[in-house]
Amino acid sequence: MVKILDTTLREGEQTPGVYFDGHIKLAIADLLDEIGIDIIEAGHPMVTPEIHEAVYQLARHGYRAKIAAHARSLQRDVDLALECGAQFIGIFYSVASERLGQVFRKDLNSAIDQIVNVIRYAKNQNPDLLIRYTPEDTVRSPFENVVQASCAAVEAGADIISVADTTGFMAPGTEHNMYDFIARLKDALAQSGHQPMIAVHCHNDRGLALANALDGYRAGAEIIDASVLGLGERAGIVDLAQLLLALKEVFQVQNNCRLEKLLPLYQLVSQYAGLPIPDNFPIVGQNAFTHCAGVHTHAAVQNPVHYQSLDPSLVGRNMSVALDHMSGISSVQWALDQLGLEYTTDLLKRILIHIKQIGQKGRTVDFHELKHLVEWCKKHPLK
Repeated sequence: MVKILDTTLREGEQTPGVYFDGHIKLAIADLLDEIGIDIIEAGHPMVTPEIHEAVYQLARHGYRAKIAAHARSLQRDVDLALECGAQFIGIFYSVASERLGQVFRKDLNSAIDQIVNVIRYAKNQNPDLLIRYTPEDTVRSPFENVVQASCAAVEAGADIISVADTTGFMAPGTEHNMYDFIARLKDALAQSGHQPMIAVHCHNDRGLALANALDGYRAGAEIIDASVLGLGERAGIVDLAQLLLALKEVFQVQNNCRLEKLLPLYQLVSQYAGLPIPDNFPIVGQNAFTHCAGVHTHAAVQNPVHYQSLDPSLVGRNMSVALDHMSGISSVQWALDQLGLEYTTDLLKRILIHIKQIGQKGRTVDFHELKHLVEWCKKHPLK
């Protein structure tokens, strides 16, 4: 069964200008836990005292989900995460040759020694601790470096190896694809006698994060990272709602996620991140289940499946119809039926004329306005 790691509170805060106060982090974590998220990555305690306090509070809140803390491959970072009571620590260190030489000024063996020592230290402090090792920028690092570091990490006590597409480099159907990388890595680890869980952390620089994450899942990844609104560095990462719906509806993954809680979660995160949910955003956007063009609405009001591949009730939503210059008679009829208003064919036609005129001004007619428009058309017949 694939597990979902939500990192809105850690990766999400790496979105420029986004910060969540402690009480808001608690409210977000409450909803994530209600939805059924397996792991909530609460932050990197070394970054600020406030983040340290938030991780501390969340780790002691009694969630069903495991609370994870982020850490560099340094003992002081691990100590802070352990102080917080985190049940999961994600430790990262790059083994890319250029990064090792230009940034860390170390050779691969020295880097692996550091990784091993930190993981072994963390495991000795708490044998029940889940430890994830991430070779940062995994997919652009020399494959042999990734395998060598991963094997050493597992031998030291790491339970999970995370494949990070740190720059959104991978693309399905090309020679650089996540499916082949995960399959190849699992095989190489197995040949060395290791079978850790595999996670994928996919960035969205090329708009392919979700596709890459699903490629990883198909190849056997057991954990997928995501965030609300896809928040994260640069163009962000995999969007949580889109991932959950894809797993359920496309891949028939059976879990007990309460998808009807997604919209309240997104509204909460949007409000306190200061970032609006785009109207055309899948699943949670205002227009996600709204039909507009007359041909579409004529078919959809008879049977939504004609123009919907997702049932909006899965996420606690309903199909709707927009009233604007693209509307047809069926759109108006549907809206009036929703309001329980009586009408004649002549009244329908007159209302439609007004709706089209309003739509050409660049706005739609909502139900509140429609009531007024109906009364206007009853009292002012066309001349």
